[in-house]
Amino acid sequence: MKKDIHPKYRKVLFIDSSNGHKFLIGSTLDAEETATFEGQEYPAYHISVSSASHPFYTGSNQLVDSEGRVDKFRKRYKKKS
Repeated sequence: MKKDIHPKYRKVLFIDSSNGHKFLIGSTLDAEETATFEGQEYPAYHISVSSASHPFYTGSNQLVDSEGRVDKFRKRYKKKS
């Protein structure tokens, strides 16, 4: 490997902006801020969505459509009597 061409790999603290959830991951991201997590100072990066706030992972996923696809199909193609 060539020297001094690879980015520095270190632990970076990611903070979910929507709910304040914090998690620590190894990354090469250059973060300008720092934050304290579990008694240690880490470079911090704010993200808008994480697994702690995404509707798919939290189970708060709501259907946008009020009718189901099967009901729409039956309504559209029901027999004329």
